Amino acid sequence: MRTKIKDCGIFIAGVAICFAVAGLSVFIERIVPGDILGASIIALFMGTIINTFFHPVWIKPALKFTSKKILKLAIILLGASLSVNVIMSVGKMTFFVMLFTFAVCFGGGYFIRKLFGLNWKLSNLISAGTGICGGSAVAAIAPVIDADDKDIAFAMSSTFIFDMIMVALYPIMGRLLGMSDIAYGIWSGTSVNDTASVVAAGYAFSELAGDFATMVKLTRTIAIIPTVLVFAYIGTRIKRRELQNASGGKKVNILKIIPWFIVGFLALSALNSVGFIPAAASGIMKTSSKFLMVTALAAIGLGTSITDFRKAGFAPMLYGITIDTLVTLTALFVVWLMGIM
Repeated sequence: MRTKIKDCGIFIAGVAICFAVAGLSVFIERIVPGDILGASIIALFMGTIINTFFHPVWIKPALKFTSKKILKLAIILLGASLSVNVIMSVGKMTFFVMLFTFAVCFGGGYFIRKLFGLNWKLSNLISAGTGICGGSAVAAIAPVIDADDKDIAFAMSSTFIFDMIMVALYPIMGRLLGMSDIAYGIWSGTSVNDTASVVAAGYAFSELAGDFATMVKLTRTIAIIPTVLVFAYIGTRIKRRELQNASGGKKVNILKIIPWFIVGFLALSALNSVGFIPAAASGIMKTSSKFLMVTALAAIGLGTSITDFRKAGFAPMLYGITIDTLVTLTALFVVWLMGIM
């Protein structure tokens, strides 16, 4: 009995550490000027640094629970902040640009990943982070395809590094190209990764460009819904095939391998789209989702060390930078074709 109580206490302490790192990360995000550093990436790197010097075995069960179960809860709550109605407020021209950028991320990424020798899970996590909305997309898709925690860390790092560079360069390039506020808003809103980075890059150009870039980014975020569904289908088929092979070709109960947390995610998205969830409740669930994602990424960081990044080499970073650069050029080219420069 005492052993169980002790184990329970150790487990709770481990989860509490993850929440503490997340809380500290949110605090740092608020005091860092410029809205460039997001709490998610701070938590990931802070956890990694802590784990590099201090990595007790007793914390592992808590890290596994937080990085898997808490992350799934965060994704369910994320659905309450997504509304298909937002799509109608931006216009068809934004979708035209996004169709091309998504094609580059996932279509081009399929072939480019082979050049860098990356597994399909890591490459698609990076592509999702690039094409949709940075860390939120990575976090949402990761449990659907059973991605390794280290792959999540590599994907987050890759999108973060590019964002840091682009926040500084986008306003300069936009002015050199003589872009209008609307054109720049579409360009930055469809090609910069994380929401905080889009806001920083947008308003660095002009207030109107910042407003439009933010609206475009919100529309882009809606793409999480179909993307998660597609990868849930792919992940379920792969898992089913693996289980059949392991069981000598016997049939596998599909209900046991469906990622059921996606049902909760879609249910809240649908309820929010028809206006069933009050704005205040949606805001609370969005804030809770964001904090729980930060907590899950803190757990992933606490289970990852700098040595892991060294072993992975530069391939994930180079892949991410390559995809990001192609998306930037594609979005710019499509905006030019549309004649709204």
